Amino acid sequence: MKILLLDKNHLLITEQLTAKGFTLIEDFTSTYDEILNKVSDYDGIIIRSRIPMDKNFIEHAKNLKFIARVGAGLENIDVEFAKKSNIEIISSPEGNRDAVAEQVLGMLLLLMNRLFIASQEVKNGIWKREENRGDEILGKTIGLIGYGNMGKAVAKRFSGFGCKVIFHDILANIGDEFAQQVSLEKLKKEADILSLHLPITKETHNIIDQKFISEMRKNFYFVNTARGKNVKTKDLVKALKSGKIKGAALDVLEYEKTSFENIELKNDDLDFLLHSEKVIVTPHIAGWTIQSKEKLAQVIVDKILTKFS
Repeated sequence: MKILLLDKNHLLITEQLTAKGFTLIEDFTSTYDEILNKVSDYDGIIIRSRIPMDKNFIEHAKNLKFIARVGAGLENIDVEFAKKSNIEIISSPEGNRDAVAEQVLGMLLLLMNRLFIASQEVKNGIWKREENRGDEILGKTIGLIGYGNMGKAVAKRFSGFGCKVIFHDILANIGDEFAQQVSLEKLKKEADILSLHLPITKETHNIIDQKFISEMRKNFYFVNTARGKNVKTKDLVKALKSGKIKGAALDVLEYEKTSFENIELKNDDLDFLLHSEKVIVTPHIAGWTIQSKEKLAQVIVDKILTKFS
């Protein structure tokens, strides 16, 4: 099989698949249109997020047998049309779930204990203790929306913090020893901390809006390591200003490019997030560790070999 690699990933993909007799061609610079002209030559494509696999692209890929995404989200792929075209869709959420879980925990600890703010103040000669009094995770209820690979890894991390973990998911009966499955209404009633672990779909686009936020019974902390467009930023900012959301840890933003390479829109709401002491923002790096780079690649290789060797 002849495979086209459109993004840089761990070298083990090329090394292991080549050793098994696959032919791999790298192209990290060609545009969408340039790739369109040659995609019919390939049996498989391995991507991250640079090039969208839309209906037009798939129609040109006459011989394509699989699209493998090194990562979890599939919003860059027209999955339904690909399946109708008998193209296998492969992803690797197992590869970065631990990294995502650690970032969720890390950002919350930073946010709730004002660690970043306090550190910056001391480095600037400012010594404040009462103003930097923290808030403990112990005893709080963690509410997760989505309980796939990421949600389960997050719940496992919180199991050692003396808190209660509950979750809501569209799939039934998937609770385990780390988290209890509940209705969305019960989650909104009980959660002190809300963390998203959802794909971006028509149903989940802007799921966190003014209505959702107002239905949360408690003032709460909010974490998003899923997709920026799960959240209506304007409503998030209003809730932060009013105190309904006590603090937000955001690894993703509504205004990111679809390739996740940068921010494509700037406005007053984004400016507030970037300058508020109530907000921690990182550049879509949850799941972006030394270890996850290798694990993501290994999962992809293993799945390709299982299905096509």
